Amino acid sequence: MRFLDSTAGKIAAFAVVALLAFGVGILARSPAVVTPTTERAQVEAIIKDYLLKNPDVMRLALEEMERHTQAQEETRKQESVAKLSPQIFQSKYQTVLGNPDGKIQLVEFFDYNCGYCKRALNDLSQLMKDNPDLRVILKEFPVLGPGSVEAAQVAMALKKQIDPAKYWEFHQKLLGGSRGPVGKAQALAVAEEAGANLDRLQADMASADVRAGLGEVMNIAETLGLNGTPSYIVGSEIVVGAVGAEKLQDKISNLRKCGKTDCI
Repeated sequence: MRFLDSTAGKIAAFAVVALLAFGVGILARSPAVVTPTTERAQVEAIIKDYLLKNPDVMRLALEEMERHTQAQEETRKQESVAKLSPQIFQSKYQTVLGNPDGKIQLVEFFDYNCGYCKRALNDLSQLMKDNPDLRVILKEFPVLGPGSVEAAQVAMALKKQIDPAKYWEFHQKLLGGSRGPVGKAQALAVAEEAGANLDRLQADMASADVRAGLGEVMNIAETLGLNGTPSYIVGSEIVVGAVGAEKLQDKISNLRKCGKTDCI
């Protein structure tokens, strides 16, 4: 059905173009003297009459145009992912969970105050359990206000003191255990429970490394057109929203099977 719709859309788009050419051709063969103004009016009248009698033509043409635009945008995003590959997959500022040498890679952009990120936390945990070859990269993407920025600064500074396993415990507790707004105070309290040296942590929050790390994520997100959380990169595909473990697992399985997130 998708193929038929696409074919119909292309035919409709061609029909509109052909109609324009047809209208102009009629006028060109007309023996009467035609000024540019009358020519335009006559062509518009021909087109209007045809479209009123065949409304599906315009609908199909617009749908085909939308499909074409979406395909172009998807290609642009995939090219951007490839261009930014070192910053996305190998940044010195990122946290890597799961299998650090895994061939299947999943990146999550998250905000500690994002309700959908909280709901998606169990999805990430399940995916790591079910896929021993999965390399997970977490990107702090604080878009929900000053509290989110402070929590992200704490998290990035904490990476200097603890290993990925401890960071995952911190991440789960701060993202999954906080019912109210999360800011500096809440993040510091959870970091202290994880064994952080708070004096060093607060100094590191203002460090050039933390600023550079957050800046890098913001630059990646802007280039890829991301403006909300959670957002994922699976292979080279961008997935926006809390789509659920099942959909992400399908893409992971396809990557393993054919090297792409869609094996059609």
